[in-house]
Amino acid sequence: MSKNWQPATQLVHGGSIRSQFGEMSESIFLTQGFLYENSASAEARFKGETDGYIYARYGSPTNDMFEKRMCMMEGAEDARATASGMAAISSSILCQVKAGDHIVAARALFGSNRWIIETLAPKYGVTCTLVDGRDLANWEAAVRPNTKVFFLESPTNPTLEVVDIAGVSKLAKQVGATLIVDNVFATPLFQKPFELGADVVVYSATKHIDGQGRCLGGIVLSSKKWIDENLHDYFRHTGPAMSPFNAWVLLKGLETLPLRVKQQTENAAKAADFLAEHKAVAKVIYPGRKDHPQADIIAKQMKAGSTLVCLELKGGKEAAFAMQDALQVIKISNNLGDTRSLITHPATTTHKNLTDEARAELGILPGTVRLSLGIEDGGDLVADLEQALDKVKF
Repeated sequence: MSKNWQPATQLVHGGSIRSQFGEMSESIFLTQGFLYENSASAEARFKGETDGYIYARYGSPTNDMFEKRMCMMEGAEDARATASGMAAISSSILCQVKAGDHIVAARALFGSNRWIIETLAPKYGVTCTLVDGRDLANWEAAVRPNTKVFFLESPTNPTLEVVDIAGVSKLAKQVGATLIVDNVFATPLFQKPFELGADVVVYSATKHIDGQGRCLGGIVLSSKKWIDENLHDYFRHTGPAMSPFNAWVLLKGLETLPLRVKQQTENAAKAADFLAEHKAVAKVIYPGRKDHPQADIIAKQMKAGSTLVCLELKGGKEAAFAMQDALQVIKISNNLGDTRSLITHPATTTHKNLTDEARAELGILPGTVRLSLGIEDGGDLVADLEQALDKVKF
């Protein structure tokens, strides 16, 4: 496969494997096991002396195609496809830490990501420190002699804060920590964490990669050395493997990823500009606008804005609910990156398990709403937002 292909070509042709039948669309290998020519070949394969598939929990041709295509797109040497985005997050962290180790993470995280860091890891003797990831000094101050992992999202969920990935990466290398970047909100099209120094990149493939509300999936990407030394055995023995059927669905999703994300981003920019001028809106945060608090960092590490917009309504939770309930085209759902435009109220959904104080610290207020723009007509989406906001009392 050519390394010089542009993303749109990579995402159609990258990593393809064809059987003896010469099928055009990738095949789905719905088998849990594989045959061996004889006993000696089975022994050699289990000992790693010969290549080949052993068991679907370890890998399959369909999953291989998805992993290889994502590696080509991301600039990674190796990858493991997982059953969900959270399987990717938990695997990438837990496969490399042990009791006595320490994690530093940006405090602005998806609710389940924070649970992994704050609740699950400490049960196994792994301590953590959450920091305001926007300031590099906070990362440096949190480092301990036993710090093994740095973890961040950028842009963050749901307030679209941005972390200086190159700056955090430089510090991680100085202290010998592995930097994991959750790149979901930027998509692999708009941000390349490996080019900025990240060691591991994770995705919930459920989001933009599928992007059509059909299946769960995730992926962990890194160097072959890191995966061989950290993730390989963990993955085999704990079983977070992706279903081959889901891998096939995600392969189909990758083919249209650039088309969908382009339209979604254009719609997000239109929506953000409209919302910024509406009298019911107290604040709009969008990485594509010049008034984003970290516009200088965005210009350095992102090629475009995002498919998401965060807004705060003046009337608090009552106004947020009234707006959401009045929408006609845009649907209420906690998913994102879909072809359909979706909206959710983080304080009562994705981040409901945080304390009021923790949400306030992150800027998730009663009137905060997260809007994920789809591929519908941009004018129709703005009109839908306008008619809904005009019904809001504040």
